[in-house]
Amino acid sequence: MRYDFDKPVDRSRHHAAKYDERVRVFGTDQVIPLWIADMDLPTAQPILDAVTARAREGLFGYTSRPASYFEAACAWQARRHGWSPDPALCSHALGVVPALAALVRLFSDPGDHILIQPPVYMEFAEVTVFQERTVLNNPLIETAPGHWEIDWADFEAKASQAKLFLLCSPHNPLGKIWTREELERMMALCLKHHVLVVSDEIHADLILHGTHIPTASLSPEIAANVITCVSATKTFNLAGLHASVTIFPDREKKERYDRFWMSFDVHRNNVFSLAAMEAAWREGDEWLDQLLPYLEANMRYVKAYLDDNVPEIKTFVPDATYLMWLDCRGLGLDQEALVRFMIEEAGLGLSNGKGFDPDRTGFMRLNAACPRSTLEQAMVQLERAVRARREGQA
Repeated sequence: MRYDFDKPVDRSRHHAAKYDERVRVFGTDQVIPLWIADMDLPTAQPILDAVTARAREGLFGYTSRPASYFEAACAWQARRHGWSPDPALCSHALGVVPALAALVRLFSDPGDHILIQPPVYMEFAEVTVFQERTVLNNPLIETAPGHWEIDWADFEAKASQAKLFLLCSPHNPLGKIWTREELERMMALCLKHHVLVVSDEIHADLILHGTHIPTASLSPEIAANVITCVSATKTFNLAGLHASVTIFPDREKKERYDRFWMSFDVHRNNVFSLAAMEAAWREGDEWLDQLLPYLEANMRYVKAYLDDNVPEIKTFVPDATYLMWLDCRGLGLDQEALVRFMIEEAGLGLSNGKGFDPDRTGFMRLNAACPRSTLEQAMVQLERAVRARREGQA
């Protein structure tokens, strides 16, 4: 079937965090919300059909997870990414972030160093701090507009001090797809310094250009040192169903992880995540194949608009995700003033770049996974605000 991603979606009656939490996050609900990473787009029809059919049964008791669930997750990895993990080494979590927190807690000790690569998803640092570990930054270097590279000397120096490496692959917020050479070099250094790797691959299905390489697919030696976190929630806009899959290299690590969650009596899917996730993995290809060019076109629109009308703000079309990293340094504002400008003058609710890297200023993140009309209005408001600022400085 054909999907209409241009059709506006009203989320005001569904307790959507992206909308209902605007006052808490931005101090006002008078902003277009382009922050939290979910989509203002309807999901695939097979998922809606599966959830609807389950709801019609009218019974919502404790739900057993069939073997077909993890088999579907692994079949999706094989079909989309050429990697065939073992369903017997898969475990459930309420989401990738809870999984990351549990893995940091289980496979390091208080005070240990956890290696990350800012600007990176803010939860990497937050789960590290919450577990009383120490963040170790290997900042990525922008060598050309939209082109980011690893500081290899710094990476090895930091890896020699780290217990865990939290890899974001593809990278959020930069949308970078790691090359095979980059992945192999990072993994070799982690093996050399006995650093366990946790690879967050939740954005792996949202590939616009190039090919995602699952970290654990590189070689048997590397696979033995990698725990992989995946989910259908980012791909298919199912985050509110709270489910993800953690894929382990061996039974000992899996059993240790499972015992941790069992101590909280967290080991089952909820009744709807079970139906939705399996339907996504088995029948979601058609929807995803239509979504990806829509997302890319949205981001090309934003870049072209800014290039033509707001040269003070620079961006690029990423290779993956639906997130855009905005370089706003041309506005000449410090970070606090930039955030206020976006909220109060432009009427936009963007993610504060400071959360992804506390040492960088002048950046914001924009979520382009919405109908084109939403982005058109956002760009008009942004241009108007920047023009007024220009005129005020003249």
